[in-house]
Amino acid sequence: DYGVNIHVGENFYANFDCTMLDCAKITIGDNVFLAPGVQLYTASHPLDALERRSTEFAQPISIGNDVWIGGCAIILPGVSIGSRVVVAAGAVVSNDVEDDVVVAGVPARVIKQLR
Repeated sequence: DYGVNIHVGENFYANFDCTMLDCAKITIGDNVFLAPGVQLYTASHPLDALERRSTEFAQPISIGNDVWIGGCAIILPGVSIGSRVVVAAGAVVSNDVEDDVVVAGVPARVIKQLR
């Protein structure tokens, strides 16, 4: 959205067609790679239909070091991803992710421990 709330570390790479809605802070660590079509959404809306007409809110996203996020994965508002994580292509990450794991699916779940 704004571009001013995106903070990236060293050796960051985003392939084409990545989207970062930075209504809140997006913090990305060192050696993070985003495959094509990755989407980082900090913006959200209330579940209540009447409230949704006039309200938008945002929650920050944090991504640790040495993370690879596969193609077309979606990271939802308020999520923190640890270090040395692999997010599989097409995953929808709606909860925090611990260090040293592979997550996949909708919603994303740990499918492998890396250490």
